[in-house]
Amino acid sequence: MKGIMFDMDGVLIDAMPFHAEAFRIVFKEEFGYEIDKKNIFLLEGMPGSELIPELFKREKIHDENIDDSLIKKINKRKGQVFKEIQKAKAYDGVKELIISLNCNNCVKAVVSGASKHEVESLLEQNGLNNFDAIITGEDLKDGKPDPDPFQRGLERLNLKPSQAIIVENSPLGIESALRAGVKFIVTLNNTPLKLSDFKGLLPSDKNKVNDIVFKDTRSAINFLNEWCCK
Repeated sequence: MKGIMFDMDGVLIDAMPFHAEAFRIVFKEEFGYEIDKKNIFLLEGMPGSELIPELFKREKIHDENIDDSLIKKINKRKGQVFKEIQKAKAYDGVKELIISLNCNNCVKAVVSGASKHEVESLLEQNGLNNFDAIITGEDLKDGKPDPDPFQRGLERLNLKPSQAIIVENSPLGIESALRAGVKFIVTLNNTPLKLSDFKGLLPSDKNKVNDIVFKDTRSAINFLNEWCCK
């Protein structure tokens, strides 16, 4: 038996631009500050309770009133804005990929730090229901880059690290995969991040990088099908 663990936002569903825009709107509302949305992509996978304080640091926003209540307020408002503006769709080739993995010896999981409601809603809206396990933020003690998300995925799929592969798109997600001891590939899709943003996480050998970094999810279909089903 083999298994594939997919991050959702940025790998299966094109939701990251809406997350970034939601944070931009909230920080503009609350502080009159225009954040660099690239920071949201760099921090993808981190729980909101940790992401928001880190965003303050990276944006050099000084506010003496940063406490749990403010973080919860921002997180709640961001969730509301995201729900209002998001029109996220599955990336080209995703449905084809999931169908191609319907073989007896391949199990599949979604591993996301987003809320259960958000994950299930986006998957359902896009007709992506054929997974053996779904791990969401409510299932986790710690989010990415901690190994806990993918360790939970392994437990749910009843697999050893050597029996799984992870499909990620963010530096923190790759760090989580490395710390969990699980092989990974990267699908860039429409991320604004460059390979230099993954420094220290990818092989130093350029040929090895080319073997595991794909321009988009569609281009990884054959690789994943052969890895899991052959």
